[in-house]
Amino acid sequence: MDKQKNAFLLVYGCQMNQSDAERMAGELASIGYARTDDMAAADLILINTCCVRESAEDRVYGKIGEIKHVKERNPRLIFGITGCMAQKEGDALIARAPHIDFVLGTSKVHELKNVVREIEKERGHIVDTNLTETELPDGGPVAREGKLSAWIPIMYGCNNFCTYCIVPYVRGRERSRQPEDIVREVEEAVASGYKEVTLLGQNVNSYGKDHKCADFADLLKMVDEVPGIERVRFMTSHPKDLSDKLIETIANGTHICEHIHLPVQYGSDKILSAMHRVYTVDSYRALVARIRKAIPNVALTTDLIVGFPGETDEDFAQMLAFLKEIRYDSAYTFIYSKRSGTPAARMDGQVPDEVKHERLEKLMAVQNEISKEINDRLLGTTQEVMVEGPSKNDTTMWSGRTRTNKLVLFPHGAEQPGDFVHVKITHPQTWVLKGERV
Repeated sequence: MDKQKNAFLLVYGCQMNQSDAERMAGELASIGYARTDDMAAADLILINTCCVRESAEDRVYGKIGEIKHVKERNPRLIFGITGCMAQKEGDALIARAPHIDFVLGTSKVHELKNVVREIEKERGHIVDTNLTETELPDGGPVAREGKLSAWIPIMYGCNNFCTYCIVPYVRGRERSRQPEDIVREVEEAVASGYKEVTLLGQNVNSYGKDHKCADFADLLKMVDEVPGIERVRFMTSHPKDLSDKLIETIANGTHICEHIHLPVQYGSDKILSAMHRVYTVDSYRALVARIRKAIPNVALTTDLIVGFPGETDEDFAQMLAFLKEIRYDSAYTFIYSKRSGTPAARMDGQVPDEVKHERLEKLMAVQNEISKEINDRLLGTTQEVMVEGPSKNDTTMWSGRTRTNKLVLFPHGAEQPGDFVHVKITHPQTWVLKGERV
């Protein structure tokens, strides 16, 4: 084993990026790098990037500029860029910032340790953004950040080509891991003390369409049956592929949580068609009805985009009406961000920024009211909560989540992180439930 060195990992973007970073940390640990939270003490700095929105890229470029000064003070520092922005920009990153030592694309996690070793010996620049369209190597080391909840990627890439989204271009086509490899990773996580796993994919409902060894419902049932698992979550679901078989599997599961993140993106057929979402408002409405009939206590969350090209006041009014009808527990709301290389970036009818912001405020106000009303109905109920740790804002309070993924705060007692407790809800709020042990 090489002499231990320190690696600082900065991660932007989605849960898949978080999971990729844990695998990168595992690769680095295998060649003597321990993860550190102190950038100044690092021998290696790695930024795992996101490019879904322009704001994410801007933050990365700002950090790249900051690290230039760190490297001037420590010329032996190795600095690398990975992830979606690395895949998209490639050589252009080093042309813009020559203090970057290497750029690795989204399918090159397993190459990280070899690249770092080569730079340690030779110094210079390495760029590898060749997008692997075949099954990725499995069974590599994983250095997980959390102690209770584990990210488990089940597939990579996306075949949907929504017109606003750059993911298929930077993560490639869908590739599903073998079910036995996923179950083995879940078993290893449970053996290491993890209580909860979240199965990850750009569209988990497409799992297995390539190798046909199991579909997502089959896989979910396999994971639900792993001895010792306490909770099973998944994200993200594309509405077009969420089957009745999957709904039945969730309804009949033992450890599968009653929470489905089901991004609708918009509430009018005109905009959904322009987004290439390939479902209609009516078909989505019918899907929600089937889910709620089979799983009455389900929590539904979603993603919503305002300001998509061509959006009119009438479209936006339909969106608000749809939101009031479906009544999500919560929603992630976004302003449309133009991404070069996507069809939507070239569409006519780009919406002015001030209109986008005004509509976003209205959308959030409606959703916040709905979220509060839904949470108010939990007043006086008793909820099973997995204790995660002290509240970030008040260390006298424990923080944890229900099976429906609602954040709960309650007074600190003898409980320990990972314990399952019952909490009576006494003060429901828009974003959090407060209560007391029973």
